[in-house]
Amino acid sequence: MFVWLSDYLIQISSNFAVIQYITVRGIFSILTAMAVSLIIGPTMIRKLNYHQIGQVVRDDGPETHFSKAGTPTMGGALILVSIAISTLLWSDLSNHYVWIILGVTVLFGAIGWVDDYKKVFQQDPAGISARTKLFWQTIIGVGAAIILYYTAFSSVETQYIMPFFKDVAIDLGIFYIAFSGFIIVGFSNAVNLTDGLDGLAILPTVMVGGALGVIAYLAGHSEFSAYLNIPYVVGSGEVVIFAGALLGAGLGFLWFNTYPAQIFMGDVGALALGAALGTMAIVSRHELVLFIMGGVFVMETASVIIQVASYKLTGKRVFRMAPLHHHFELKGWPEPRVIVRFWIITVMLVLFGLATLKLR
Repeated sequence: MFVWLSDYLIQISSNFAVIQYITVRGIFSILTAMAVSLIIGPTMIRKLNYHQIGQVVRDDGPETHFSKAGTPTMGGALILVSIAISTLLWSDLSNHYVWIILGVTVLFGAIGWVDDYKKVFQQDPAGISARTKLFWQTIIGVGAAIILYYTAFSSVETQYIMPFFKDVAIDLGIFYIAFSGFIIVGFSNAVNLTDGLDGLAILPTVMVGGALGVIAYLAGHSEFSAYLNIPYVVGSGEVVIFAGALLGAGLGFLWFNTYPAQIFMGDVGALALGAALGTMAIVSRHELVLFIMGGVFVMETASVIIQVASYKLTGKRVFRMAPLHHHFELKGWPEPRVIVRFWIITVMLVLFGLATLKLR
């Protein structure tokens, strides 16, 4: 919105021209989202407590989690509101990438909201069925992929780019839709599986989202993309504003979600944020780098797949409990130790992911 207003404000003072710079708006996007989150957060926590919208703990989970029962959940709504307000204020609303990413985020959040509603108000720890959840996730993810496919400005926007090779680009054609839909849905569920400890999912999401914002900015700049030999995606630089909103909203939420958590994000937050990361990676054409930087999410998902496959095939479990963070808890690691070590791993993976921009 401020981009449109700047055309009029510049007539009052030329200093307002700074609003048109993506980097400046990205910084203000971070600060705005964080401020909204910190201001609204306490009120939301009180409201959730008043209406007894508390966490329902799995019966088969670690015993240390039983004390978390009743902690306000559905706090992901706070993240989504902060992201939406900041993005709408500071982004160029004529950019279709902004609307696609924001739309995917909100719609996946709606799926999570229904899931959380069933868990909280109907006291059903399972929420909506996995089949129903996957169906709607697929509809939204594939729908976004179709829009991206048919609005692509150049062929590079539908190619699969290998980050470690200069001249390797696979033209996916119509398979781009299935591939992109898989990325969005897969990463949405990966973040959701990781969201099991206080602050475990939100900070890696912030770090990966921030890094994807940097990559999108570079991909949307003709000179930087040429210098780094990465795909030039016209208009992708505006994704920085959304990334900044995600970063600010995430850090604001972490203020209340850090151990011991005052509020949980629930599926409304986890499903939405995972889908947002997947869509950002697709827009910037760095899907493989997303899997590198989001290695913690990948490991958590892989642990569940391995555990289920092993038990069905052999009757034995590979891990004491899946997802992976529960395995380390049952090995005797205190919850803060698991959380911080997973954060440290994410820092290293994000740095390596950014290094791939030069490893070509």
